[in-house]
Amino acid sequence: MSIPLAKIPSIDLLRGFVAVGRRMSITLAAQDLFLTQSAVSRQINGLELALGMKLFERAHRAIHFTPEGERLFLIADTAMQQLQDTIGTLQASMAAHHPVTLTASISFVGLWLLPRLPSFQQQHPQVEVRLSANNNIVDLRQEGLDIAIRYCAEQSMPAGARRLFGETVFPVAHPSLGMTRLDDPSIITRSVLLEFEGDHSPWWSWETWLDMQGWSGVKPKGVIRFNLFDQMIHAAIAGQGIALGRSQFIRPMLNDARLVALPTPHPGPKSNKVFCLLQCDQAPSKETQALIDWIVAEAQLTDELPASE
Repeated sequence: MSIPLAKIPSIDLLRGFVAVGRRMSITLAAQDLFLTQSAVSRQINGLELALGMKLFERAHRAIHFTPEGERLFLIADTAMQQLQDTIGTLQASMAAHHPVTLTASISFVGLWLLPRLPSFQQQHPQVEVRLSANNNIVDLRQEGLDIAIRYCAEQSMPAGARRLFGETVFPVAHPSLGMTRLDDPSIITRSVLLEFEGDHSPWWSWETWLDMQGWSGVKPKGVIRFNLFDQMIHAAIAGQGIALGRSQFIRPMLNDARLVALPTPHPGPKSNKVFCLLQCDQAPSKETQALIDWIVAEAQLTDELPASE
């Protein structure tokens, strides 16, 4: 004879019953369930009340099954063990397919990482990667992130960070503007300058660049300012003006002539900043380690490339 599913006692009551039956001790069962003894006792009383029968006989410092309790335990213990095994297998499977989550600036993801990522996917098709493009500094563990790429002065790298590559900044423009060099202030007066305002370091300042060429006070035809580096680069590719580009991000665009480097009479300000990698766990999963190793290898190739043509 069977009863409706709705009339089966709650899983909490049955779990407490099985825990006591396995240990034959309310004290030890309470430890297994991380509950108080009184809470486990209430679960047993609640199950007996729900079923309308006694399941345990209580003696001084000892308990044992009633015939009804022993019969129920044999079935409930088997069912509970099957649940434990199945849920454990499902959770292990989910953990095995946990995506590797990486956070980095919007420009790093869009201009450096995404163009290279297909090669990682070809090498590691089983690794799922989740990207969080964000210009804010976040706590890896609190946000559930595996890897972070940070941009900072080399001497200020966070503890445990691994240097990836530095940066070299110089003027660039689309070939349609007809420029091959930036060697005369008259070029500035008839050009639009694209300026990145997301970082106030001197190497991103056109005013500083012009001062170092001896062109202080020279006014451009116009200025367009951007808070995102990748937007400025896309504007330069569209022929909207002259930008200060980061060689390590725009090398493919220089190689295929979407952009051309514009040498200046004198060097501009040099950057002291680098991109570095932080990992949440010192002993990461094999999937996370695979992505870390690949990024480090790609970064080494980036660092070895000549800065400009």
